[in-house]
Amino acid sequence: MANIKKKFFEVEVPLLGETSSVYAVELENLQGRHLKLDLTRIFRGKGVEASFDINVVDGKAVAKPKMMRLLPYFIRRMIRKRSSYVEDSFVVDVSDGKLRIKPFLITRKEVSRAVRNALRVATIEFLKDYCKDKSTEDVFSDVIQSKIQKLMLTRLKKVYPLALCEIRHLEVEKVKEE
Repeated sequence: MANIKKKFFEVEVPLLGETSSVYAVELENLQGRHLKLDLTRIFRGKGVEASFDINVVDGKAVAKPKMMRLLPYFIRRMIRKRSSYVEDSFVVDVSDGKLRIKPFLITRKEVSRAVRNALRVATIEFLKDYCKDKSTEDVFSDVIQSKIQKLMLTRLKKVYPLALCEIRHLEVEKVKEE
C-alpha cells in the first residue's frame, strides 16, 4: 500500500482578509470542503463562529461564507432579569441569492407584547430593505464590521430603547446560478 503524505494548504478567506491552513492530500481535495473558524478575537470577545465553503479556482483555494452565528454563551451572558428579548427568523433576498437572518434584540426594561411585536416588524422591514441590493459577501462583511447592527439600533431606538441589537444567525439559504 502506498504511503500517502498529507500536507497543509493555504486557503484564502477574503471576507476576513487573511489565510488559513487546511490539511489535505492534494489541493483539489479541498473542493467542496468546509472550514469552521472562531471569530471571537475579531469581535473582541463577542463569541462568534463562522463556517465557510472552500472552492479551488486556478490553483488557489478560496473560502466563501456560508454561515455565521453568535455562540449561546454570549447570549446567556447578555440577558438580565427584568428585561425582554425579541428574536425572529426570516429569509431575505439579496442580489445573488437568499439569506436566512435571525436577529436578537434585548430591551432595557420589560415591555408589553405589542412593543415586542413592533420591534420585530421594524427589524424585518429594515433588514429586507437593507439587503435587497447587496450581495451575500457585502452582508456578511457588514455584519462582521457591525454596520448593520449599528444602523438597526438607531432605527429601532425610535420604537423602544434597546440594550443589545445583534444578528444571532446569518446563513446562505440559496445561491443564484449564473
